[in-house]
Amino acid sequence: MSTQKAYEIAKELYASIGVDTDKAIEKLKTIPVSIQCWQGDDVCGFENTGPLTGGIQTTGSYPGKARNIDELKADFLFASKLIPGAKKLSLHAIYLDNQGKKVERNEIAPEHFASWVDYARENGFGLDFNPTCFSHKYSEDGFTLSHPDKNIRDFWIEHCIASRKIAEYMGRELGIRAVTNHWIPDGFKDIPVDRYGARERLLDSFDKIFAYKGEKENNLDSVESKVFGIGAESCTIGSHEFYMGLAARHNTAVTLDTGHYHPTEVVSDKISSLLLYHDELLLHVSRPVRWDSDHVVIFDDELKAIACEIIRGGFENRVNIGLDFFDASINRIAAWTVGARNMQKALMYALLEPADKLKGFELAGDYTSRLALLEELKSYPFAAVWDMYCEECGVPERDSWLGKVKDYEKNILSNR
Repeated sequence: MSTQKAYEIAKELYASIGVDTDKAIEKLKTIPVSIQCWQGDDVCGFENTGPLTGGIQTTGSYPGKARNIDELKADFLFASKLIPGAKKLSLHAIYLDNQGKKVERNEIAPEHFASWVDYARENGFGLDFNPTCFSHKYSEDGFTLSHPDKNIRDFWIEHCIASRKIAEYMGRELGIRAVTNHWIPDGFKDIPVDRYGARERLLDSFDKIFAYKGEKENNLDSVESKVFGIGAESCTIGSHEFYMGLAARHNTAVTLDTGHYHPTEVVSDKISSLLLYHDELLLHVSRPVRWDSDHVVIFDDELKAIACEIIRGGFENRVNIGLDFFDASINRIAAWTVGARNMQKALMYALLEPADKLKGFELAGDYTSRLALLEELKSYPFAAVWDMYCEECGVPERDSWLGKVKDYEKNILSNR
C-alpha cells in the first residue's frame, strides 16, 4: 500500500475520534528538536586530545568517528537529511573553531564559533550552547564552580560568562534564540562533612555568572542537576533542590535530564509541576539503563509520556527539547538518526491523542472511558501518519534511511 493510501485510511480513523491528522503534521513541523553535536565524536571536541573526565564515560570503539570540525559538520548535515522537522544543533564549548591555535576556555569568544553560525544559517538550523566544565586541568579533582580555590572558581565563572555571550551572539545572528545549559560535575566520591560550604561557594559563583543580565531575547539560561556521577557517588553539589532554588533566584529555566534522577523517578511527572513556577524548561532526553548511561533514545513508554505531557498541556512553546546521548558502540550517524526520529515520533504520537476528549472523561470521573480509549489508541494507525510526515519533510520513510547510512559508512567513514 502506498504512503498516501495508508494515510487516507488513518486520517479517516483518527477523524472518527476528533483528531485532525493534517493539523498534527503541520504542528509537528514547528516543534524544534535540539540535537547534540557530541554524539558525532564521543564528546572529544577540538580543544585537545586529553581524556574524557567529569563523571562522563563513552563506551565502544566503532570506527569512523569525526576527527575535526569539517568531518563533524559533514556527518551532522548527512544525518539531518534523514531526520524530519525543525532542528537545532547543540554545541559544547570544546567544539570551538580555534583555527589550530590554543584558546583557553575563559577566553573563548564569538569569533571561535562564527563558522558554526555560518553553517547553521546555510542549513536552516538554530544553535544551542553549553559551557564545558569537564575534561580540563582545572576540573581534575572533581570541582569547578564550587572549588575551594578561588582562582579556579574565577576561571570557570569567566568561562560560563563567555559561553553566555557566545550563545547571545548565536541567537542574534540567526534570529533563533539559543539555550545555554549549565552543568558541572562537582561532587564528592565519599561522604563529605561540609556540603553547605561547597553549595555556598557554588551559589556565589552562579550569582557572579548571572550578574551579567544578558540578552534574554537571544539566549535562555538553564541549570541542570544530577543525582550522582562516576567519582562523585556520595554527594553532588548541584543537586535538584539546589538548582530549583537557583532558577527561582535568577529567573532561569530548569533542565530536566531523563537520566539524572533516582530510578523510580520519571521526568514526565516533573514537567507540569515545574511549569507552574517557571516560564520555560529545558529537556535533555537520553535513555538511562540502570544509571545515567546516555543510551540512544528509543520509542519507549517514558519517551511517549514526556511527549504527551508536553502536548496535552500545550507546553510546546515552553519546553525546549534537547537530546543528550552518546554511544560509541554503533554507527554514530545511525545513533543520531534513531534518537532524533524517535523524539519526533513520540511528539507525533502525542499530537494524535484526542486530548480534550480524554480530559473530559477525567474531569467527569469517567476513568473507565479514559483507560479504554488510551489503550485503544495504542493500536490506531499512528505509523501511517508518521510516514506521511516523513514524506512531506522529504526524508526517508520507515527503515529506508539505514541503507543510506551504510553507504555513507562504506564511502566516507571507513576511510577515516
